[in-house]
Amino acid sequence: MAEASHAAQLPFAFELRRSTAREDFIAGTSNEEALAFIDAWPQWPARVCAIWGPSGSGKTHLAQVWRRKAGAIDLAPADVTVERLADLAPGAAVLVDGAGQSVMGAGLFHLVNFVNQTAGWLLLTGEEAPPRWPTAVPDLHSRLTAVGGAGLDLPDEALMARVLIKLSHDRQLKFPEALIAYLAPRLRRSFVDAERLVALMDYLALEKKRKPSIETAARALQRLYGDAAGRSADNEDALG
Repeated sequence: MAEASHAAQLPFAFELRRSTAREDFIAGTSNEEALAFIDAWPQWPARVCAIWGPSGSGKTHLAQVWRRKAGAIDLAPADVTVERLADLAPGAAVLVDGAGQSVMGAGLFHLVNFVNQTAGWLLLTGEEAPPRWPTAVPDLHSRLTAVGGAGLDLPDEALMARVLIKLSHDRQLKFPEALIAYLAPRLRRSFVDAERLVALMDYLALEKKRKPSIETAARALQRLYGDAAGRSADNEDALG
């Protein structure tokens, strides 16, 4: 997968310092509805809800914000089995991150019923809205069509710029405005890619014992996206 190959290029000493704290989530037009929805808990319209959006939009970050707030149990989709549900206490709060990317079956069907019957809470995430999730149980599909929540879109360029500023400050790099202006339109609309890029720039700047520059940014983009990105960056007048 592309994400795995990108991650493999990061040196061990500079792995991502990823925070999923509420104060580290940067709001913008692409995610403000989902953020407000998470913040509104426990005043949700139903016991079972979902947030959804494309990879890199921030839904896992928001899901982890809710998990801590609700004291929820974090279950991987593969762990949502009838046998595992027997260990849950009535009224439990449960997070299943990535439910929409897996073919869910009887386990999720029984979990939805369990949460509704015992006044618990369940938050699900996926890339699309719940009615479009693949299921192996027809009755589960009917349950999912009733699941509400909020969606996220990919961040726009303005939000990506704000994310880059914060991530650089977190590493005491403090990218200048010209560097942010260079990076924001070239970086894929993904918070994960922003984290990887800043980590790579941190490494490359230390390797050269220089402050991060547009040249450093071009090299980092090439490491993330391949030779085509590097050649494009090398042709920029800003590198002159």
